[in-house]
Amino acid sequence: MLTHVRSALHRAITTPRGDSLAPVRIPKDLARRLNVALGSPLAPRDELVRREQARARLAQLRHQTTPGTRTPREAAPVLVYFEKDRNVRELVRIEELLAAKAIAWKRLDVAGDEATLDFVLLQAKCKRDELPVVFVADRAVGGYEALVRSDVSGELARLVHPS
Repeated sequence: MLTHVRSALHRAITTPRGDSLAPVRIPKDLARRLNVALGSPLAPRDELVRREQARARLAQLRHQTTPGTRTPREAAPVLVYFEKDRNVRELVRIEELLAAKAIAWKRLDVAGDEATLDFVLLQAKCKRDELPVVFVADRAVGGYEALVRSDVSGELARLVHPS
């Protein structure tokens, strides 16, 4: 009912009928300006129907994500730096642990890349013999034993899936 009234009033203020007379034109012009200033509450019927559908869709989306629920965030990247043919067993154990936890990882071979190797050794505070080393985002977790400790303590899950 209100939609019909609003669309009828919109037609009344936007039709050119009576605009040649000042006593009609001036109030219509003021009504048009007021309508625009108030955010166009008076509009054509199809526009009012579209607005109502948009309000209903917004209410539906708000209902789906209630304030207490969190939207899932993307997991932090997990990088396993290793040197070709060095500590292969430990590399396999690291990858098995990550696979068991359903954590995606990327292997990065630092053999022949001295700059990356220096970065990894400096950030992880380890020696070349201690490779492979696991990084979660920009934080060095360490080798296999450190990875197991962080998994048992729950730190690994917090690093990979930050809240």
